[in-house]
Amino acid sequence: MRATAPNDQVSDVSPLLSRSAEWPQQNAQPEESPLALGSSDEQQHNLHIVGPAVTSDNQVLSEYLSAMPSSTRGSQIIRPVPGNRSRPVMFTMVQKRPVGLDSSRSLPEERLQLIEKLLEPFASDVLDIYFEKVNSSFPLLDEAHFRKQYQENKEGISPALLGCLYAHAMTFWDSSPTLSRHRCPDRRFIWNLATEATYSQLHRAPGMSIIEASILNIGGREVTSLIGNGVLLASSVAMAHSLGLNHSPMPWEIPQSEKNLRMKIWWALLVHDKWLSLSHGTPPLISTTLNDVPQPLIENLCENGSSPDKVHRASVYVALVGLTVVLDLHLRHVHQFVNTDETRDTTHLELALNNWLEALNDDVRRIVILRLLLQRIELEAEKRVRDVGDSRLVNRYMQARRTAEDILILTQELQPEHLADFWLPSSAFAFSTTVSFLLRCALETENSTSGLVQSSSLKIASDLLSTLRSHKEKHAWDLGNICLAQHTEVVEKLLAMTPPEDPGADESLDLSSFVMPDASFLDQLFPGLWDPLQNVW
Repeated sequence: MRATAPNDQVSDVSPLLSRSAEWPQQNAQPEESPLALGSSDEQQHNLHIVGPAVTSDNQVLSEYLSAMPSSTRGSQIIRPVPGNRSRPVMFTMVQKRPVGLDSSRSLPEERLQLIEKLLEPFASDVLDIYFEKVNSSFPLLDEAHFRKQYQENKEGISPALLGCLYAHAMTFWDSSPTLSRHRCPDRRFIWNLATEATYSQLHRAPGMSIIEASILNIGGREVTSLIGNGVLLASSVAMAHSLGLNHSPMPWEIPQSEKNLRMKIWWALLVHDKWLSLSHGTPPLISTTLNDVPQPLIENLCENGSSPDKVHRASVYVALVGLTVVLDLHLRHVHQFVNTDETRDTTHLELALNNWLEALNDDVRRIVILRLLLQRIELEAEKRVRDVGDSRLVNRYMQARRTAEDILILTQELQPEHLADFWLPSSAFAFSTTVSFLLRCALETENSTSGLVQSSSLKIASDLLSTLRSHKEKHAWDLGNICLAQHTEVVEKLLAMTPPEDPGADESLDLSSFVMPDASFLDQLFPGLWDPLQNVW
């Protein structure tokens, strides 16, 4: 697309607007800093996308009024490049800071200053570990542009973004040869400072950089604020829509660095939206039908001549985004309110997951948590039409149990270098969901105390908890903390149940209190269990 703007456009209105007249020349200047690196506090306005219907009206008006220099001030139409049939996209200027807010004092800057004081003299080392561990696996920032800005004009970087970057990277403090020799500052205190800066800047100056800051905040470990993460995610998705990030920038005539930036932010939001939906048990925010951003390719994430390790990490990220799209199909299935015979069918879900598996190369380990979700969906469908002892229903339980065992084996195979690498925080809920489902299988399929105690489902759950506890004690791995806190006591109580001394009495023993009549039974028996999907069946 081709950007058009009045010749007398104010140059410092917004990052995107101020660059519009220079876009054709910037194609030859890849080193130009992406727009989101500018501090949001320095601009007074944001660009806000205009709806398709209004865009058509304004396109006609802008062409008619183009001869009047001041008549189209504050708006900008991005037109398709010749031969492209994409419809034009229009942006208009909106006031960023709330009216009457004092602009001379910035809480985000104060919080960032305090964070950097706590990190002295290792702030640059924390930045290094972020790009080594986090950005290489979950690409969000352009490393070359960011480092250049950091060295030449650090004050121009959003304080909330930089604060969240520091806080996010501190998870990997012990992975740095330099940092590991020194005492790590209070991570939780620094996280709280970064979060204060994020919420303050969200109020004072929402823009592209605060979306990036929120993404880093949402993706931080360990998870301590489910509602806070949901609020930041919802705000970020709303801002992304207002900035037009749900539109594919591929046909637009803007610098490739800016295209990559917009798509990286959208992919990150997409991943967090779907996996947090699975983790929290809430419907996703992003609609598949209301965005046309293409899925990432390795060339979007790696420059020519990139190292094999970077290419491998990029391929894993590409696979993750592809799996996220498959997850979205499953989420729409479980969260729909109207169920018909057609919508209950799961064939399309299994096909989508199998297609994703077939497309993987041999270097990417198959992710099995989504397979467990699919099998839970199929199990619920079978339970609606099958009797308890039906062989087809029993087979569903066995399939799901084998998948849970695969999760156990994967967790047991994790080595220290794997545990010290990048993980999405939503992975923590995968363990809780797995153990909760295993307990449910044990309670629903066993009809005696001895059978329950000796259940393979209960044994897998116990082994998974033991493995997570070992990772925590030996390597300070935090992703098992939620599962351990919520399920250890439950599993211990079930394993401690004593079968009757008379073997003959075992078969006739009344265990109705341990037969789960519905999905809420575990909550009644053991308060505090976490199964985010139990309310959607």
